[in-house]
Amino acid sequence: MIAVLRDLFRYNGEFAIGCMIMAIILGIAAASFFSPYEPIDSYLVALDAPPSLEYVFGTNSRGQDIFWQLTFAIRNTLAFGFIVALISRILALAIGLISGYVGGIVDRILMSINDTFIVIPLFPLLVLLYFVLRDDMTWFVLALVMAGLGWAYDARLIRSVMISLRTREFTNTSVFSGMSMPRIVTQEHLPYVLPIVFSTFMNNMNWSIGLEVTLAVLGFTDVDTPTIGGMIFWANQHSAMVSGVWWWYFFPTLFVTLTFIGLFLLAISMNEYIDPRSRLDRMGNS
Repeated sequence: MIAVLRDLFRYNGEFAIGCMIMAIILGIAAASFFSPYEPIDSYLVALDAPPSLEYVFGTNSRGQDIFWQLTFAIRNTLAFGFIVALISRILALAIGLISGYVGGIVDRILMSINDTFIVIPLFPLLVLLYFVLRDDMTWFVLALVMAGLGWAYDARLIRSVMISLRTREFTNTSVFSGMSMPRIVTQEHLPYVLPIVFSTFMNNMNWSIGLEVTLAVLGFTDVDTPTIGGMIFWANQHSAMVSGVWWWYFFPTLFVTLTFIGLFLLAISMNEYIDPRSRLDRMGNS
């Protein structure tokens, strides 16, 4: 793992830039633990003060310091994306590994279920669930729902890799040596799949964060829990742009954009590292 990270930093500028961006984002999120204010408290500071030495990102019409509010929002948004990506990666990994290795009727059943999830229109379904579970649609419940809906594409990708690995000579050797299926899958095949899991993890975080921001801006989530989308929602509610409080929009939008860029750069750099030809070509040109 250390060797992989060393090669990525040395030969892949996108990975280094992505790490630097995410380090800044994580640093701001970590600052929330030192905030002098509670995240849901309002009317604590002067209203609509522009960015200054006293209020670095200004204040909003709810009497909140936007910098400290943003630290909580970034932390919750990143945690939301992480939870969705982690749970959905576990589902995708389990289903993809089993389906690809076992094959036969098990593969057909699992891929039928998988394809059903692929064709489900996620956004209308999430909006419908919000109206059905309006009082119970907390930040965490939404993360669980999205995790349960966001694994299908990557499960099929992992399955295709497993089908290839299943026919390799080392797999036959493992079977003839008496290794059980769980040992073959976890010890022999899993190392080949983990780089794909990492890459899709970043992409899934981007997907889930983007969808959560969209739902929050429209008011279809728990907007009382500080998130990037929730900050933009309240800015809309108070007509911040009409009132000239542009910083209430600008800073949440800026940092969620940086988050998208950072995660995207990490994902594409890992995708490139997975491909031996791309990796060797970059190393040869460096």
